Amino acid sequence: MRDHHSPHHHREHGDGRDGFEKRPGRERGGRGPRVFAPGDLKLLLLALIAEQPCHGYDLIRQIEGMFDGAYSPSPGVIYPTLTFLEESDLISGDAEAGKKRYSVTDAGRLSLSEQAVALDGVRMRIDVSKRSLRGHDRPPEIHEAVHNLRHALQLHHGRWSAEEIQRVATLLNDTAKAIVDGPAVQTAPEKAE
Repeated sequence: MRDHHSPHHHREHGDGRDGFEKRPGRERGGRGPRVFAPGDLKLLLLALIAEQPCHGYDLIRQIEGMFDGAYSPSPGVIYPTLTFLEESDLISGDAEAGKKRYSVTDAGRLSLSEQAVALDGVRMRIDVSKRSLRGHDRPPEIHEAVHNLRHALQLHHGRWSAEEIQRVATLLNDTAKAIVDGPAVQTAPEKAE
């Protein structure tokens, strides 16, 4: 085990909450839409390895399964990310018959527990990406509404009390969940009369 002051300990940098911001764009395979935001893939791989030790190709298959086969990450995306996690001491690779089997370290488990909220976000974004990869285009009315939302958040800049962070985060997450769930799951129909 390396000590906390080792130069390999990347988690001290970044914004303290997620040391994975360092390599934006790495997750972008040369083709198709960008599926993972920076940091998402690292967090997802760490979570999958924490569930059970596995090889790189197992992880590719598992992620493919999450997208119902609509997306498959390339080895050129997966393996550099695994190397990064290993260098950060979040996972350890055990080579047998030339193939590395990765398992989570104590530091990796701690990092995961600190990022439980972020991991929920990753899983929600996968669900949304999975639907969009099936070919749902965004109508102009929706595009406009998203623009309005971004504008509202920019106007809010600098006025974030703890209560306000909670209120806005809950609003946004509830809205995202309601959109993903679709109309069938909405609560009782509107019968005001």
